[in-house]
Amino acid sequence: MPTVTFIVEGQERTFDVDLPSLPYSHHGLQGSLLDIAKNLDVPLEHACGGSCACTTCHVIVREGAGNLSDMQDDEADRLDTAWDLTPQSRLGCQAVVHGDVVCEIPMYTRNYVQEGGGIRLGRRAGASEAAPAAEPGSDGAKRERLP
Repeated sequence: MPTVTFIVEGQERTFDVDLPSLPYSHHGLQGSLLDIAKNLDVPLEHACGGSCACTTCHVIVREGAGNLSDMQDDEADRLDTAWDLTPQSRLGCQAVVHGDVVCEIPMYTRNYVQEGGGIRLGRRAGASEAAPAAEPGSDGAKRERLP
């Protein structure tokens, strides 16, 4: 039984995952990191429904990359547009788990608005950081300054 660890906002959440008995969530490939996250209530964005048409399910694999399915050309092409791309980046909807994996969900994705207003510029609603201060730009327009 593989162990899957998701690092969300610096906090590790580790699960023993019985892949054969895991219900298919119909988000991403069956047994993918996204499919597992959906089943375990781990917040992993997926604006395109897990069809490899966006990068909101971008994850960074910290350990166990060899325990994931091989990356296909369509995933590699889509990842080229991901924010903060690393050599360990994968799309959660395409990375099918075959063994122990540790992955981090980056703070920033390309989906800046979640239905219900849960995400704003990569920060979850209710995050402890203060809201950005507005400052006038050189053209007089207000600009937000991130902390």
